Amino acid sequence: MKKQENNIITNSQKLDILFLGTGTSTGVPEIGCTCQVCRSTNTKDKRLRSSVLLRSANKTVLIDSGPDFRQQMLTHQINHLDAILITHEHYDHVAGLDDVRPLGSIDLYAEGRVLQAIKNNMPYSFSENKFPLSVPEITLHPIDDKHEFSAADMVFCPIRLNHFKLTILGFRTSNFAYLTDFNDIPEAEFEKLQNLDVLVIDALRIKPHPSHNALEQALFFIEKIKPHRAYLTHISHGMGLHEEVQLVLPNNVFLAYDGLDITTN
Repeated sequence: MKKQENNIITNSQKLDILFLGTGTSTGVPEIGCTCQVCRSTNTKDKRLRSSVLLRSANKTVLIDSGPDFRQQMLTHQINHLDAILITHEHYDHVAGLDDVRPLGSIDLYAEGRVLQAIKNNMPYSFSENKFPLSVPEITLHPIDDKHEFSAADMVFCPIRLNHFKLTILGFRTSNFAYLTDFNDIPEAEFEKLQNLDVLVIDALRIKPHPSHNALEQALFFIEKIKPHRAYLTHISHGMGLHEEVQLVLPNNVFLAYDGLDITTN
């Protein structure tokens, strides 16, 4: 894969992107809510917790494994993963890791702090005296925001993001970037986001939020990054009905929805 002189990945590998989930931590519908979004019968208004599957010609990489992981794998008949990337340690992004057990050995990439949280949550898989029966076979690989890394046959450039006071990672590979759970991008990171075909970006709701992009903020970042196409994810019922919101978005901006399958150019 070719790289620029400043070590940022260039556009060279076509990818298939499957949105396994596009909802926020509570999902949509939200338990106990009777708003029009949660009562909607449109399948595009029903959102599992956010996760995407990246497929190249030969490999499959998952970004985040939330509490709906098992359901998502069964729904889309996904029987193999080559690697998992984790953006951060919040439960809606890691709770499905125990369910990788039937998939065999998996390489997982995350920051050191996140790897430690995973080990703390799943001591039966990582302690010196592992649980003697079936446990997830996960090999942990530390990464940081200063260095690209290879996972399966893909090269990834981590993007530093701020999720309120928590620093997390987004990921770029080829001309695709996935930025979820944030409300600020350090200025230096925008250089890593040039010349994108597809940008997937956090957009929680219409009203401002202390740790997520509201719609207006997401559109601001999209305008600054200037991808060819942008897809909004990590969406709550506070965004509104899918069909109504889509009508007011710019021509190159789309509400992602569960099961949406796109290909990068």
